Amino acid sequence: MSIRTPRHLLFAGLALAFSLPALAHDESGEHEKITPLQEHALADVPGKKGLMVEVSYKPGQVSIPHLHQGAVFAYVLEGAVVSQLQGQQPVTYKAGDSWYEPANTPHLVSRNASESKPAKLLVWLLLDEKAPPLVPLKQ
Repeated sequence: MSIRTPRHLLFAGLALAFSLPALAHDESGEHEKITPLQEHALADVPGKKGLMVEVSYKPGQVSIPHLHQGAVFAYVLEGAVVSQLQGQQPVTYKAGDSWYEPANTPHLVSRNASESKPAKLLVWLLLDEKAPPLVPLKQ
């Protein structure tokens, strides 16, 4: 059985592949690396898309404060990360832990909990079709 991908999804996937690496926030290596894994329009939820990314932190790396315009589910694949949403205390999540972020909730802290070991997350987002994966917060 062969699987055929509609042409528009193929082009959307290519566009995503070239645009998401820019979400690493800078070329200095100070911030995390975001690797796109999948993006799909959701036929049963018109106007929405599912986006799956891998977020890799080198020892000591941090994310800029940001928010996501859609719901987020995060799962720690490796290491440990510290995460703090607005109105909550920072929480350290270890490999095997997961959490949920409601849409448009400022994510004030997201960083590798270790100064000596890498950390990696699998993140799934439910977004409007045209929404960016993240929106940096004004500092």
